Amino acid sequence: MFATGIENSIPTIDHGKTRRDEMAECGHYERWREDFDCVQEIGINYLRYGPPLHRTFLAPNRFDWEFSDLTFADLKRRGITPIVDLCHFGVPDWIGNFQNPDFPRLFAHYCGEFAERFPWVQLYTPMNEMFICAVFSAKYGWWNEQKKDDKSFVTALKHIVKANVMGMIEILKRRHDAIFIQSESSEYFHADSPGAIGRAEVLNQMRFLSLDLNYGRRVDSGMYQYLLDHGFTREEYEWFLEHRLKQHCILGNDYYRTNEHRVFEDGHTVAAGETFGYSEITRQYYERYQLPVMHTETNLVEGPHGDEAVKWLWKEWANVLRLRNVGIPTVGFTWYSLTDQVDWDTALRERNGNVNPLGLFDLDRKIRNVGRAYKQLIADWRNVLPAQSVCLVVPIKKLSEHDEHDAAGRDLNERALTDG
Repeated sequence: MFATGIENSIPTIDHGKTRRDEMAECGHYERWREDFDCVQEIGINYLRYGPPLHRTFLAPNRFDWEFSDLTFADLKRRGITPIVDLCHFGVPDWIGNFQNPDFPRLFAHYCGEFAERFPWVQLYTPMNEMFICAVFSAKYGWWNEQKKDDKSFVTALKHIVKANVMGMIEILKRRHDAIFIQSESSEYFHADSPGAIGRAEVLNQMRFLSLDLNYGRRVDSGMYQYLLDHGFTREEYEWFLEHRLKQHCILGNDYYRTNEHRVFEDGHTVAAGETFGYSEITRQYYERYQLPVMHTETNLVEGPHGDEAVKWLWKEWANVLRLRNVGIPTVGFTWYSLTDQVDWDTALRERNGNVNPLGLFDLDRKIRNVGRAYKQLIADWRNVLPAQSVCLVVPIKKLSEHDEHDAAGRDLNERALTDG
C-alpha cells in the first residue's frame, strides 16, 4: 500500500487559547480538490485522511458532516482508499483536553457515527500517534492540557488509548471487516554513558506503553508499577487486557531522524539522529507484537541541494525492503505528508508561520523533487512486490465492492460480537 497523508492536526497551545489547524494553515479547506489531484498525479491509491474533529464534532450528538460528505464522496469517486484519521493531536474546545475522563466515551460515539455515515470506509487510524500525543500534551507541556507530570501523562495516555479501543469497538459493530492501522511513533533511547543505562532502559520500556495497552499485552513489571503509582487502577488495567482487538490491527509505525534519542546520566535527552534506523527499531516492535507492519510516516526537509529528501526516501524504502526480505510481513509505505507543513520545526508549539519543505508538493501544489522520486518508485515497484512477496495479503475490499457489503453481513457481525 503506497500512501501519503493530508495532516489534520488540531492541538491547542497558549493554554487552550490558540488552535493549530494544519488543514487551514496549509490551505486544504479551499484546495482539497487540487490536493486529491496531486495524490492521483503521484499514482497513490491510499491516503491517510480524516475530518477536522473540532469542526465536525460540535457537541454531544451534534455533527457537521458537510465538508466530510464532499471530500469522502470525491475520494470514493476517484478510487482513492482513505485510511481514516479520526483524532490527530487535539479535541474540540467543548471536550477540553485529554485529562477529561469523558473523552473515550464521547470519541467512541463519534467513531460510530462516522462509520454509520460512511459504511464503505474500511481502513482506520482512530487515534494518531497515541504515545506522542500523551507525551507532548502531558509530559512536555507543549499542547492541549500542557502538563509536565507523570500523573497527567498516565491520565492522558489512559484516556487516549481507551478512546482508541472503544472507537474500534464501535466501528466494528458497523463494519465487521474494518482494519485498524496504528500510526505510532517508533522510538529508541541510547545510553550516553554507563550512568545513563538505567534511565535509558526505563524509557525503552515506556515507549511501548500505548501499544501494549492497545493490543491487550501485559506491560513490563516496572511499567505496571509506574502506572499504578501515577493514577492507573488495577481495574482500569484489566479493562485493556479484556478488550483485545489485536487481530483487527496492522502495526503502523512512524520513523523520523528525531525518533532516536541520546540519554544522559542526569536524565535529559537530545536527538541522536539516525543511529539504528527504521528496520532495526521496527524489528524490535514486530518481535513484541507479531503483527504485519506498515511504515505510516516519514519525511525530511528538502535542503539546499534539492536532493536531501530524495536520498531519505531511498534510504527509508531500502529499510522497508530489508524488513520484507527477512520475512517480516510489511504491507505499506507512506511519505508524510502530501504538501509542506507549517511550523513542524517547532512541533506546532510555536506560531511562527514557518513553511517546512517536507511534502511531495509545496503549498502552491507544485511537485517537489521527492514527489517525482516517489512517483517513480511507485511505478517501479508496484507490480514487482506482489509477485515476490511472501507476506500476507491484506483483505482490503475495492471501493466498488462496497455495495455488495449487504445487511446480512452486518447482522452476522452483530451476532458474532454478541456471542464473542
